[in-house]
Amino acid sequence: MRAGFAAVASMLLALCASSACAAVLQVRAGESIGAAVRAASAGDTILIARGLYNERLLIDKPLTLRGQDRPTISARNSGDVIRVASSDVTIDGLILRDSGADLDRQNAGVHVLPGSDRFVLRNCVLSYTLFGVFLDKSDHSTLSGNTITGKRDLQSAARGNGIQVYNSAHVDVIDNNISYARDGIYVDLSRHALFRGNKIHHLRYGTHYMNTNHSTWEHNESYQNRGGLALMEVRNLVVRNNVAWGNEDHGIMLRTIQDSVIENNVVAANGRGFFIYDAEYNVLRNNVVINNRTGVHLSAGSSNNAVDGNDFIGNEEAVKFVAARDVTWGRTRGNYWSGYNGWDQGGDGAGDVPYEANDLVDRLNWQYPLVKLLLSSPSVSTLRFVARQFPVLRAPSVVDPHPRMRPNNPEWQRWNDKHVH
Repeated sequence: MRAGFAAVASMLLALCASSACAAVLQVRAGESIGAAVRAASAGDTILIARGLYNERLLIDKPLTLRGQDRPTISARNSGDVIRVASSDVTIDGLILRDSGADLDRQNAGVHVLPGSDRFVLRNCVLSYTLFGVFLDKSDHSTLSGNTITGKRDLQSAARGNGIQVYNSAHVDVIDNNISYARDGIYVDLSRHALFRGNKIHHLRYGTHYMNTNHSTWEHNESYQNRGGLALMEVRNLVVRNNVAWGNEDHGIMLRTIQDSVIENNVVAANGRGFFIYDAEYNVLRNNVVINNRTGVHLSAGSSNNAVDGNDFIGNEEAVKFVAARDVTWGRTRGNYWSGYNGWDQGGDGAGDVPYEANDLVDRLNWQYPLVKLLLSSPSVSTLRFVARQFPVLRAPSVVDPHPRMRPNNPEWQRWNDKHVH
């Protein structure tokens, strides 16, 4: 009987330790959140009433901090607003503002120290912080539904990043709105991450992403940045259903990337829609590339990719191609090119004459932009015909053997009103 009693007691203690017996502590306006954190036990929840709390917090045990009607915690422009030094910490429904501005110390709205796994930050506003969230070696963490605004009065190089993920695995970054930091989401040396539904704008790079494999980017919108999504030195990514528009340089950069799928994205009204450099063995399909100065800038090899079913519409220059030999696109399913001048005699929806992105006329356009004024003239059409007949005049090109006669994406027109400024 004593053995049975001991077993029951042991189970009750285990349940209490796993938060079944966790307490709820209330902090009212004018009281100290830090004092409540120190008094709390592992697994407790601290409810924070609406008010302004001028303090910096260290959370060194598993706790939940939950705001009631959006209380504000201000670090008064010094250090981190909250520093997390424990696993299983949740921060929910707070306004965190006024971090310090020391880049060497990586001052942040929330600075998560190495080993603080399963961290959750949700439904918070991080305002006037150097870094919004600095996540350092924190696995299985989630950042969702937050609004992050940097120190917009600083020069871009003096700001931190909106969200920084370093050396972490299985991190979910979902439905955040990030602006006026240096880079919106900066990721390095991580793996198995998910980035979904984020709005990233008015930054240097919307995304600065390196050395992070086996991850997914989907349904993000990156706009009015210097560069949109920059995905570099990676493999095994899925990049789908993202929109990048109005970015000064590129919409989506694919640099030194392999074995990845890039599909159903829209790049509209950027300097360059796609910037593809040293990219091999990837699939690019069903993307809409519309009204960019250059639809695709392709260089440094980038020849062993399957590029099918994409729509290239209204770009001032469809492809800027730097290579020693032709690259064939549209092997499985042709791409649509709004500048294609061929015909479809058989009526099967595919052009009978290959599309060449870099013919003699295109090269003249690069060297002498005023030639564009004559593109519809008979003389330019004749020049294109002559160049095809005499290979000595021909430059290496992206060649689409049977381009589509109509766009593949029936909704392409919704992006037609966006133009490069």
